Formats: sequence, C-alpha cells, structure tokens
Amino acid sequence: MHELGRLEDLPQDYRDALTRKNLVPLWPSLRAVLPHNVPTRATQAIHWPYATLRPLLMQAGELTPMEKAERRVLVLANPGHGLENMKASPAMYLGMQLLLPGEWAPSHYHSPNAVRMVVEGEGAYTTVDGEKCPMQRGDLILTPTGLWHEHGHDGDQPVVWLDVLDLPIIYYTETSYAVEGVRQQVKPGRGDQAYASGGVVPSPVFERSDKAYPMLRYPWAQAKASLLALASDRADLQAVQVTYVNPETVKDAQNNLGFYALMLRPGQTLRLPARSPSQVFHLIEGAAEVQVVSKTFALAEADTCCTPGYESVTLKNLQADQPAFLFIADESPLHRKLGVYENRG
Repeated sequence: MHELGRLEDLPQDYRDALTRKNLVPLWPSLRAVLPHNVPTRATQAIHWPYATLRPLLMQAGELTPMEKAERRVLVLANPGHGLENMKASPAMYLGMQLLLPGEWAPSHYHSPNAVRMVVEGEGAYTTVDGEKCPMQRGDLILTPTGLWHEHGHDGDQPVVWLDVLDLPIIYYTETSYAVEGVRQQVKPGRGDQAYASGGVVPSPVFERSDKAYPMLRYPWAQAKASLLALASDRADLQAVQVTYVNPETVKDAQNNLGFYALMLRPGQTLRLPARSPSQVFHLIEGAAEVQVVSKTFALAEADTCCTPGYESVTLKNLQADQPAFLFIADESPLHRKLGVYENRG
C-alpha cells in the first residue's frame, strides 16, 4: 500500500483557494473514511453496572419532578462517541428511565423508534396508540415511530426500564422531532393477547388490521418459556436465542434495530461471531460474563454493556446450575437495509 499525499504537501495559497470555494481534497483524508479491511470504530466496549447506576437514578427522582423532566432518564453514553452526543453506538441510544408511584409521563410521539425493556418494579404501564401495556420485569414494549405513547404508574414502588432508540441515526439524517399531546383514551384489545401463541395469528375473515405494529408488548414470561422449550427440544443447539418479530410479517419487530432474547445453559460458554453491527447486552436473569477485544465484564442482573462491531464476543454463564437470560439489541436490520451487513465468523 502506497502512502497518500498529505494536506501539508499542498501550497497554502492552493489550500486557501479551495477553502474559499467550499472544496476539500479527498486524498489526504481518504484512509480516514475508507480504511483498509476493517472500519474505523469509535464505539468502545463499555459496561454500565446497575448497582452503581440505580442510586443516581433514584436521586434524580428526588431532584427533578416529572413536570421538569417529561422523561426522567439517565443516558448510557459511550465515551468513544463523546458523552455529549448521547450514543451507545452509531445507531443506538440507551437510557435508564425512572417512573415513581403516581406519576404520569405525558403523551407524545416522535420520529425515532423506541423500545422499553423493563428492569424492575410493578404497577406501571405504557399506553401506545390507545393500547395499555402492563410493564413487568423483562417485558419488551414497542413505541414505534409516529405512535402516541405515555407512561403511568399505579403501583407503590419505583419502576425502571431500559430505553433503546435508533435516535442517533434519525438525528444524523436531520429527521428527529417530537410532538406533544394529551392523555390517550384506552381502546379495547391487546396485541400480546391476540398473538399469544407461536405459529398462529388471528385470521382476517372480514378485514385485515391496518396496524403496522400489531403486537406492542412482548411479555418476558412467554419469551422465557420459548427459550426453555427450545433448549429442551434442541440439546444440540449451540445458541438458544429467539428474535422479537412482527407476528404478521415475521420481520424484525421494528425498522432499524434488532431485538433478541438469549439463554445460556448452566455453565455454558458461547462465542458469537464477528459481525458488522454493534451490540447491546442486558442481563435479565442470572450472572454472565462478556468478553470482547481485551475487556471482560461480569454482568449482574440488570447490568448493561455495549460491544463494537466487527469483533467476536464470548458470553459465559457464571452459574453452573442455573441458566442465564440476556436481552440483546443490535443494528442488524439497519445494516441489511444499507447493504453493509457482514458476518465474518
């Protein structure tokens, strides 16, 4: 590989003339935007222990009332992207959100897609497009682009959930915005009831639903049962994993990000191949270890970590007698749409 010319090699008067015309020579910066073999990645492997995050989140509840916050969130920011940019990865935003008993987070909709992975507490709910979705630990709740949503809490203990949004990519394309609204009227019907059984969906005898997202709540009880059944039925299966999908189309549950639940058998070590998307791992139950590049993270329940793309990841169940369960989010759907998805094995 030959060395390319540097900007400093060009005469200053020539460089000044380019600047005045809003022109930039490519060759001095070519390797910065097109490096050889592997992309340049700002995403760092980073771990957010819930034990250290939770007290600060509870303190935020004491310091900032809901009317001053709208959404009381601590952003899980990746230092590789600059904390002020509030990114976990190039296309994923993470936030840990707190709702206290009796609070209501007002109704709005926004252009980024969001999901909520419930971390702790009972009695809260999210109303999405008129559908009231109960929030229990491990549940995944969608709030897709353009759908009204709000959060309420009828219980007596704090409720916390992990927000995952495609905000960075929507913001990058200058299409990120929100619209405020009024409290929604709850409508009859719940997608998690209509689509409660795998392999069967309601028949459109008279008319098909026009909902782009027919299922908004994915109960953890059902996902966990599916993982346990899969592990029992397929003893030969290396990775016991299920994908959250739209039950009508069987495509990814949302537009740009992929969501999965993974079970590690007791004592299991699993190597995930090096793929192009960044990944987020959130431990729902058990104890696990995540190894990536030169870093090792020991995850306790409710811990979250992020790993960069193009790197293999090794997961280890730290318990010899119990399975471990992880929620995973990644950028695979976006990469496939862009035509850049890779699995390097």
